[in-house]
Amino acid sequence: MATKNRIGKWPGIESLLRSFQPTMLRLGLQILPLTVEHATLAGLIPGSHRDPFDRLLAAQAIAENLTLVTRDPAFVAFGVATLW
Repeated sequence: MATKNRIGKWPGIESLLRSFQPTMLRLGLQILPLTVEHATLAGLIPGSHRDPFDRLLAAQAIAENLTLVTRDPAFVAFGVATLW
């Protein structure tokens, strides 16, 4: 989120970025850390999609058996369950 904001693709979220962790905890959401398993799987997922952040999100969703909330069709190609 911070990177997308920095490069101009997600303007207007500065306040959320500053309060991200407290907001997630207040909403009862768990913040999932990246692990070596996630990073390794991200590199092993087949396909030509090269964005490392997308690959990490896909790997986390696969490893943790989670549904990813996204409109990006690239995640379907990774075999990730998506919602939106």
